[in-house]
Amino acid sequence: MSAGTVVQFKIGIAGLGAIGQALARRLDKGEIPGCQLAAVSGRDPAKTAAFIAGLSTPVASVALGELASHADIVVECAPSALLREIVLPAVQAGKKVIVLSVGALLAHPDLMSGAAGPGQIMVPTGALIGLDAVTAAAVGKIHSVRMVTRKPPLGLLGAPYLVQHGIEVAGLTAPLKVFDGSAREAAVGFPANLNVAVALSLAGIGPDKTMLEIWADPTVVRNTHTITVDSDSAKFTMTIENIPSENPKTGLITAQSIVAMLRKLATPVRIGT
Repeated sequence: MSAGTVVQFKIGIAGLGAIGQALARRLDKGEIPGCQLAAVSGRDPAKTAAFIAGLSTPVASVALGELASHADIVVECAPSALLREIVLPAVQAGKKVIVLSVGALLAHPDLMSGAAGPGQIMVPTGALIGLDAVTAAAVGKIHSVRMVTRKPPLGLLGAPYLVQHGIEVAGLTAPLKVFDGSAREAAVGFPANLNVAVALSLAGIGPDKTMLEIWADPTVVRNTHTITVDSDSAKFTMTIENIPSENPKTGLITAQSIVAMLRKLATPVRIGT
């Protein structure tokens, strides 16, 4: 961050995978005005120390539950099983938390309702498109929301739903529909893949009414989501093709979406709902 820049928000990052590292580097380079990296929490102490050593400005390495005491905003980029350990201390302390493991939120209604504390949970647009339009449509009446997701088979390997139902996606030569159900069911069966579906459902008509198809498709090289919304104010269809990051389950645009959300917090003009 350049000299003279006013720091409005100190940022703590939970998880130093592809997304966490990309965000930390942008913050370290001063690419997000008003925001400063204050602390990180990584799974491997040695790797975390090595990563911090490569930053221009060293920051604290702390336990997940301690991030809220170092930061105004905690960004969750960790495995979904760690969600509560990260989010609860932050909301109890009245801090903001940017959550990527949106699907895991459904299992913690106290976090969703605000009963756990006065802080605020924020969900970035991530790998989706048109969440502003869905949010606006939800002010009126949405009749239906359906999403069709196509992913390269490698990006779905190991998903609990596939393991439970004995569905093999390795070596596919043609597209295979592996799931058809609600966003809530998808969040359980594909916890590392379909946070986008839950984000869509929370913007619109909820996780039980938002319907989803998942295809393992060897003909695509990008994670592709097509969303169709029918409401009393508009009917629209949107498609986005996301280039995977070094983690095939996550798109490059996900990290950029967090950057865009943080930039909105300090900008004098805010675009979008």
